[in-house]
Amino acid sequence: MAIPAVSSFSSRGVNFGSKRVDKDGYENPVNRKTEKNLAVLSTVGVSSLVGVTAGGLTSCLVKGWKLPTGIGVAAGLISLALTLPSKLYNTKQLAFVKEKEMGVFSRQKEAQANIYNDVNKEIKDQDVPLEDKINHYTTLKMADNGNGVMIKGA
Repeated sequence: MAIPAVSSFSSRGVNFGSKRVDKDGYENPVNRKTEKNLAVLSTVGVSSLVGVTAGGLTSCLVKGWKLPTGIGVAAGLISLALTLPSKLYNTKQLAFVKEKEMGVFSRQKEAQANIYNDVNKEIKDQDVPLEDKINHYTTLKMADNGNGVMIKGA
């Protein structure tokens, strides 16, 4: 006997680990929506802290609770109004930069993997002379280690 809610849930094919893929087919872990939500959350938290601090300082100077609460709320809202637009703009720009950097990184890693696969196939090929195998492998390792590519004369 199948439970209808569970069977309909599993038939939809819910994927909890979905990956964001850009237009060229490369995985990009940067999510602009998450970045924006984190920026809003941090700004609201800081503004709340400013409001509580202002209300607390006012309550030390003034008796009662209405005036300090009003001043705390006003200070928090003013702080939020002044910092949120800037924070959202900066977050949008940084997310764009991160997306581009991760795209370049993904393409570089794919190209590097393809080159290593080609060299590996060449090493396993019996028709290629041993000297060529060694030269190509050492050139690849030197370039990978950042030592530069050695120019060889003909």
